[in-house]
Amino acid sequence: MNIPGEIREPFDRLFGEMRPKLHRYCARMTGSVVDGEDVLQEALAKAVEALPDAGPIANPEGWLFRIAHNAALDFLRRRAREKAFSDEDLDMIVDPVNPTVDRQAAAAGLHTFMRLPVAQRSSVIMMDVLGYSLQEIGTVLDTSIPAIKAALHRGRGRLRQLADEPDDRPPPRLSAAERLLLDAYVDRFNARDFDAVRDMLADEVRLELVARTRLAGRKEVGTYFHNYSRVQDWRFVPGFVEDRPAVLVRDRDDPAARPSYFVLLGWQAGKLLTIRDFRHARYVADGAEMSIL
Repeated sequence: MNIPGEIREPFDRLFGEMRPKLHRYCARMTGSVVDGEDVLQEALAKAVEALPDAGPIANPEGWLFRIAHNAALDFLRRRAREKAFSDEDLDMIVDPVNPTVDRQAAAAGLHTFMRLPVAQRSSVIMMDVLGYSLQEIGTVLDTSIPAIKAALHRGRGRLRQLADEPDDRPPPRLSAAERLLLDAYVDRFNARDFDAVRDMLADEVRLELVARTRLAGRKEVGTYFHNYSRVQDWRFVPGFVEDRPAVLVRDRDDPAARPSYFVLLGWQAGKLLTIRDFRHARYVADGAEMSIL
């Protein structure tokens, strides 16, 4: 799509500045940092498509958030046919400003947010996690202030209840074959034996360097390993992200620190078919459930 530079450039800057904040919203709406990134990419693509016909945009941030919100709802409908606003009775109750409630919401895990109805979830995220006002939330969600107040009151109450419940989900597991493949990839990468890593690639391997580029085929993807060979700020460890087998990436000089980003791998017949590297999208690790094997 041919969009004049004077229109596209300021929005490209806005997209870059807003990307971490939009991801925090999308991840909590979908219950997954990975699904949240998928929704965010869909929203940004829709925003670019809408630019030529959008005309002057008085509130670009609100406009972009509205697109992201609608993309999240589309995702939820596709996944579970979940309604945007349930048949809740509206009331005028709203919790007073309460730092404890704000902290509970901001610290709640993505899995916990998924236990709230969509209306409560979106309202609590926008106010207590992202700091938007009732008026701003109403504009993005296209709903009334009384409805938002009701959703906030109920959502905050439910979060308080959930905070006291134990997490009884079973721990993630890997098959022996999956563990061998993951360990081999990590060991070869840490040894900087990138020729051995390339030997693991399928001919049709696809790579996404999130927020940066996409590559396909062994030859193109080979340049990705060359770029890693030129930097020293990483050490790989095998683990899980949201129950998905993953490579967790730690700071080489601070091995005790929380992983700063991760890489998802997909295998087919013992060969590496997909690589999704979040090195340039480290905001995705914010709130991610990560565990080390």
